[in-house]
Amino acid sequence: MLNLLCKKRRLFLSVILPLLILAPAVAFALQKAKVKDIHYWSSPDYTRIAIELSEPVEFTKSRLSNPDRIFFDLKNASIAKEIAASLPVGDGILKSVRASQFTGETVRVVFDIEEISDLKCFLIESPSKLVIDLYGKGGQTGKAKPLTAKRRIVIDAGHGGHDPGAVGPQKLYEKDVVLDVALKVRKFLMKDPQNEVFLTRDTDVFIPLEQRTAFANRKNADLFVSIHANASPNRMAKGIETYLLNWTDDEEANKVAARENKISLRKMKALNKQFDILDVIKTDLMRENKRDESVKLANYIQKSLISNIEDCNKHVQDLGVKQALFYVLFGANMPSVLAEISFISNPDEEKLLSKESYKTDIAKSIVDGINAYFKSVSPVQKVAKVNYRRPY
Repeated sequence: MLNLLCKKRRLFLSVILPLLILAPAVAFALQKAKVKDIHYWSSPDYTRIAIELSEPVEFTKSRLSNPDRIFFDLKNASIAKEIAASLPVGDGILKSVRASQFTGETVRVVFDIEEISDLKCFLIESPSKLVIDLYGKGGQTGKAKPLTAKRRIVIDAGHGGHDPGAVGPQKLYEKDVVLDVALKVRKFLMKDPQNEVFLTRDTDVFIPLEQRTAFANRKNADLFVSIHANASPNRMAKGIETYLLNWTDDEEANKVAARENKISLRKMKALNKQFDILDVIKTDLMRENKRDESVKLANYIQKSLISNIEDCNKHVQDLGVKQALFYVLFGANMPSVLAEISFISNPDEEKLLSKESYKTDIAKSIVDGINAYFKSVSPVQKVAKVNYRRPY
């Protein structure tokens, strides 16, 4: 009897227990990503498609001719039954998008092409999406984009709706603060008849990150400025900083981007090493001298913010102009920056951000920075050479 019990124990330890331990991992590995929906936003020279996923997927892409089409094979994936078999577009770049369960393990998404000059794609998380940018023949001319007759400016108030952003010690919501500031920025900018101003949101609604940049591209904007309030586990952290899009190995910059992108710091660091993301950024930086103009815009806004609010925030800390991989700036066809206007997690700066006078000063400072940028731009811009360097 004792020998039988020993044998059963050995069987349990050597065979059954390892299977029980591996079962969750095996189940996870076999779990398919679900393709939940497909959306697109288009303009004459640019189309962005977002494929909504239950989780990130591995994928391959290929192009075929006669007729011209590009297809993405999403691995270990299934498609929701409610997705339409074909999504008509017909914008001069893309005829339609088709999606189907190509094999038991693969979802194929096909883009029927009219005419494109380039394609870029990247995965974002939380929620997971595969984003594809298609550029028409006029979308990448290699020439600097001249200012439009009326200066077109898109102001983006971060977060919104079910996404409160950072929350201060006294429960002040970032989404409310930045919306107030964005509305004030629009009001001040609209005093100049040269300006056309658009907000990605002017109420408390949620706008996905990829839709914000697509909105600016559709408006053929000259500038894109995203407004946020900073946060840190260190309640004493304070100051103002302005970001442009680029890879970085700066720890604090990656923490800020991770929070705004809603991913972990570990994933944020991994993002800086992904070749597909770096190719997207390389294209972004080289397009129409956008990097140099973004640097210039960021510096004007940062300088204006620091110098103009010293009267009401005598201990304001200048954290400078930085760079990081913010999803909201991916694919922008114009100079684009993200301003972190103060730390809502700092009790003193939270009090300031709750005051109308401080938010008014912040808004005026952003406007002054934008105006200074426009004054610096000559009627005929020259294409600036961009030094491209991988971060390793």
